[in-house]
Amino acid sequence: MSKTIRQIQRGLARGEFSSIEITQDYLTAIKAHNPTINCYITITDELALQQAKTADERIAAGQAQALTGVPLAHKDIFCTDGVKTSCGSKMLDNFIAPYNATVIENIEASGAVMLGKTNMDEFAMGSSTENSYYGPAVNPWDHQRVPGGSSGGSAAAVAAGLAPAATGTDTGGSIRQPAALCGITGIKPTYGRVSRYGMIAFGSSLDQGGAFARTAEDCAQLIQTMAGFDPRDSTSIDHPVPNYSETLDGNIKGLRIGLPKEFFADGLDSNIAGVLEAAIDEYRKLGAEIVEVSLPNSKLSVPVYYVVALAECSSNLSRFDGVRFGYRCENPKDLEDLYKRSRGEGFGEEVKRRILLGTYALSAGYYDAYYLKAQQVRRLIKQDFERAFEDVDIIAAPTTPEIAFKLGEKTDDPVSMYLQDIYTLFLNLAGLPGMSIPAGFSQGMPVGLQLIANYFDEARLLNTAHQFQQASDWHLQSAEVK
Repeated sequence: MSKTIRQIQRGLARGEFSSIEITQDYLTAIKAHNPTINCYITITDELALQQAKTADERIAAGQAQALTGVPLAHKDIFCTDGVKTSCGSKMLDNFIAPYNATVIENIEASGAVMLGKTNMDEFAMGSSTENSYYGPAVNPWDHQRVPGGSSGGSAAAVAAGLAPAATGTDTGGSIRQPAALCGITGIKPTYGRVSRYGMIAFGSSLDQGGAFARTAEDCAQLIQTMAGFDPRDSTSIDHPVPNYSETLDGNIKGLRIGLPKEFFADGLDSNIAGVLEAAIDEYRKLGAEIVEVSLPNSKLSVPVYYVVALAECSSNLSRFDGVRFGYRCENPKDLEDLYKRSRGEGFGEEVKRRILLGTYALSAGYYDAYYLKAQQVRRLIKQDFERAFEDVDIIAAPTTPEIAFKLGEKTDDPVSMYLQDIYTLFLNLAGLPGMSIPAGFSQGMPVGLQLIANYFDEARLLNTAHQFQQASDWHLQSAEVK
């Protein structure tokens, strides 16, 4: 089932198969292989077939829209009307969303079919999907390894051929990192480009919706559908959304690609470095100019992120108190007991750890020393990028410091786990768009190349990725389950 969105659209237009047929094929594959991959939390088979039937009627009537009849999966962080939206947590295991997130709304309006909701780290907190209440998803390339996180279920579903594409969210690398580890394409747009309305919040100044697919061409279509101003979201930015598909084939001769010297030094696995050097050479052959840039404050991104993000998560998760919705403890003896036991029993260990650290950073006497200082350094990180983009059009960097690690390898070492996002966190702190594309293999596992563009320059980002994929076949390598 390793079909791209474009291939499905052509097949539907030519009458080679119907939406019901292709949807049923995916549902059959999910039923057979999800018990092993564990990439779906909820499979919406009845709804999917209803939507596929409607899509076939629209196609027959000549009323097809951008994604009409195309099956997709959604990360279980987007509220979906009438469907369980768990955020990978026991806290929301019984929550049936009463409305659609804007992302779901936009994609449904384009005629897409929803296959189900994908597995994720609880409340998007993690880098491996091992923090899910529903158990870890596995990497389709090696079932003993993680698919990355927090959007690991979405990445695994696409890599395994159990969805042609999927939505995700990226707070500190949660689209780009799993895309790299699973050998697919993933894009995080500029902060504010995609509405956060109905997307359950982790870090409000960092979270951004995005997409997974096999190709940059498919990602362009998905982001086109997802993006746009939303008055219901105070962080949404009213900025024109260009037609990303129209500029994919633009020549990149003369494109200036910057390589941050800080990222190609100690800490990067030598085999991964070799793969990325070969990918950069491919860009040279395509006519791009490679120059060195410096992002001196990027080394501070890990401590800055884990103060800002955890402070925001502490605030955002205070709403889950056992009173209004979600998990409630049995037979509380008073209000304080209700709060303590509902939160203690409903949240997992990693979420509790982050709430405690975030609350500490915001507490009296520590706010100025930690949270305020982190926000000041965040500004310096942003200024580094502003200076770099005065000289280059795109920045290329590693996506991850190593290949997908073994399940359980880092669960007892939170700091080691946090360092898996060392090459992705700074992008969220700055609010810039970025994506990861397949660039090769190391020890039989996929390696991703990260591309970064200036604000609202997703068109150039997608064009740069697409041109590489036209000249290489790494994105065509498949871990599809049989």
